[in-house]
Amino acid sequence: MRRKEFEVMDTVETEQFMQEMSFGILGTINEDGWPELTPLNFVYHNGFIYFHGSVSGRKMKNIKADQRVTFSVAKEYAIIPSYFTEAKLACPATAFFKSVLIKGHAEKVSDLTEKAEALTAFMQKLQPEGGYVPIDPEDPDYTGQIKSTSVVRINVHELSAKYKFGQNMKEEKFEIVTNGLLNRNEGLDKETIAMMEALCPHHRKNDGD
Repeated sequence: MRRKEFEVMDTVETEQFMQEMSFGILGTINEDGWPELTPLNFVYHNGFIYFHGSVSGRKMKNIKADQRVTFSVAKEYAIIPSYFTEAKLACPATAFFKSVLIKGHAEKVSDLTEKAEALTAFMQKLQPEGGYVPIDPEDPDYTGQIKSTSVVRINVHELSAKYKFGQNMKEEKFEIVTNGLLNRNEGLDKETIAMMEALCPHHRKNDGD
């Protein structure tokens, strides 16, 4: 059962997270009926998920047979060890994270202009420093490459986001975990604290006083 306090309804925040991320898990249905998961790079552009690959391959075969797909993206921010709040039991150990789950239909893109736009979005995300000639379907050096590259668009039908950053914690426990992260100060601990403060109901209430 999905915990209501972890659901994120802010579409702007969710879209920003999707635009920041570049790696997700595609779920397709194999010919034997079993679900199949494929890790891949993606770009979130104009409200669609795009990915690319070779014309052949199992995921392309699966999509041709059944366009229904799922797509998930997650980012772990911090492991919260049990000893932050409990001296004996392991039970409080948890992780703080962001995740998005999408259900939709996958469709191969045939329009060269749309393919070029999607591939450009990929390059702007993965190689923002440039160093290449802009992708243009009218450029003869690119035309053949664009035609031979399979670009798939996922039309999003359902999108749900879950952000877990201690929203269910009482204020005292919240402060203990925050101090534990401050003292540890590793990895994304500072970013985790910022997310906790942004999402925690009683912290937002105190800020408004």
